[in-house]
Amino acid sequence: MNEALRRAMAQARLSDTDVAARLGVDPKTVRRWLSGQKPYPRHRWAVADLLGADENTLWADEVTPEARSLRDEPALRAVYPHRWAVPHEVWRDLFESAEREIGILVYSGLFLADDPGILDIFERKARAGVAVRILLGDPDSRHVEQRGAEEGIGDAMQAKIRNALILYRPLQDVEGVEIRLHDTVLYNSIYRSDDRMLVNQHVHGAPASMAPVLRVDDSRNAEMLSTYLQSFERTWENAYSVSS
Repeated sequence: MNEALRRAMAQARLSDTDVAARLGVDPKTVRRWLSGQKPYPRHRWAVADLLGADENTLWADEVTPEARSLRDEPALRAVYPHRWAVPHEVWRDLFESAEREIGILVYSGLFLADDPGILDIFERKARAGVAVRILLGDPDSRHVEQRGAEEGIGDAMQAKIRNALILYRPLQDVEGVEIRLHDTVLYNSIYRSDDRMLVNQHVHGAPASMAPVLRVDDSRNAEMLSTYLQSFERTWENAYSVSS
């Protein structure tokens, strides 16, 4: 019996059905975890994020000494092997937690622009006084063209950016939302909420959805967060409004 997991769920006021719905798994799977079965790593990370608990606490007997040593390092809150492995609830919680600023630095980030729930969060947050800044790649940029070639999708990258611009169009009339285009080589995509962020690495020859994602926050490593924030600000300063 995993009493640590049971206590964390009780403190979060979440049932096995609630956790299953948030993670997109069967309630029977969650009950097996409660009975002591070890989840896959991505599910352990997702559960820890959902419950606001430490993975090592929830599965103290399931983490090897080597893994525990790595997880105890202050640099990262979590590491996801692929962007597609980041639970949808983690994205929503990230942006819902914003009190000052939301920042997006991508080439297209179409998976966000195509999500009505995420767009609703951006609009609500902006109307509540949160600054929402979105940086998309200039579809006419040679760097965007090169990225499309590297991913093997040709001019589909430019098309994805133009689609994202269309989907973001209703937000352009919302005070507090600003969208700019950049002509920059991106080594990673940045998704920021105040002093927390998800950083999607870029890997040559692989789409961003297949590349790892790092979860970074100020409480774990302020210097790393500062490095990514500076990169975002430099790109923002050199970008231009889509309305210009």
